[in-house]
Amino acid sequence: MTQKVIIFDFDGTIADTLDALVSIANHLANEFGYTPITTEDLAYLRNLNSRQIIKYSGISLLKIPFLVKKVKSELKGKIHELKPIVGIKESLAALRDEEHRLGIITSNSADNVTDFLKNNDLEVFFDFIYSGVTIFGKTTIINNALKQNNLSSQQVIYVGDETRDVEASKKANIKVIAVAWGFNSHEVLAKQNPDFLIHQPKELLQVIQNC
Repeated sequence: MTQKVIIFDFDGTIADTLDALVSIANHLANEFGYTPITTEDLAYLRNLNSRQIIKYSGISLLKIPFLVKKVKSELKGKIHELKPIVGIKESLAALRDEEHRLGIITSNSADNVTDFLKNNDLEVFFDFIYSGVTIFGKTTIINNALKQNNLSSQQVIYVGDETRDVEASKKANIKVIAVAWGFNSHEVLAKQNPDFLIHQPKELLQVIQNC
């Protein structure tokens, strides 16, 4: 079997951070001038892409970098409460047993990711963590990570839970597995035409074996 380099998004793909991020976003709503997220809002937002979410929120683009920084800072205080997506640890172990290399690309902070992995005994599975900040897309972050780790696009498969993960992977000319257990819904992910769309972590190994 050909060794692959499988790069995972963090929030919503490996870590179940949705409730914590919504709580933090609502806590910061007054400070940054947007309306708190209700349960109904969240169901609606799951069917939007990143640009549509920002437009819907009404938040100024100029404030977004400061909001992202504040969210990451507040999330640090909740890291000890967070758990992995159910079934992801077993899938990561199975992928490593097949001798694939695993990494993480995230807009979260490297410290938050590292602390989470250590708390949940997941750090042994990953060869690298690459953290970068972007508003709309991750293409630049992906390309930088590939360059830094001397990876060719043909080696890499990206795994993510948002439309921007699919968009960025296509622009970076790498295969992408969209996962429907994270933020964006199955329906909106399907519209982006990912190479694969799965619903449970246990599907990862079979899909990657067939890549």
